[in-house]
Amino acid sequence: MSSSDTLHGHLQLCEELHQLALEENRFIKENQRAPDHALLERRKALLERLDASLLKIKDPATTALPAERAQRDQRRDVVEKSRTRILQILHLQKENEQLVLRYSLGTPKLTSPAPTLPTTHLQKLYDRHR
Repeated sequence: MSSSDTLHGHLQLCEELHQLALEENRFIKENQRAPDHALLERRKALLERLDASLLKIKDPATTALPAERAQRDQRRDVVEKSRTRILQILHLQKENEQLVLRYSLGTPKLTSPAPTLPTTHLQKLYDRHR
């Protein structure tokens, strides 16, 4: 797999994570509770794929810079889009956690909210691999 393919795959994964964060956000707003187990498992699986993708990007065999300037510029553009998307995901996750907290405190339900993966997990992945 070429460096360009690796980066485009990583960007696609970031897009999937962003879509899932938006889906979780809609779920929380509509149901006024924490996301169900299925959404949390999807997020966990995507975060594991993100970790593997970040390791692959850092692999010297896949990060050799192409000789042509246009390819370097394209690579830089894809990396920047990925970073931007991850920051958007972090922002959405923070909002989702605040909504879950608000809804769990505002309702007198006796059931506890579903456990969530901490935003810090994604933040740690982002910090570790940038």
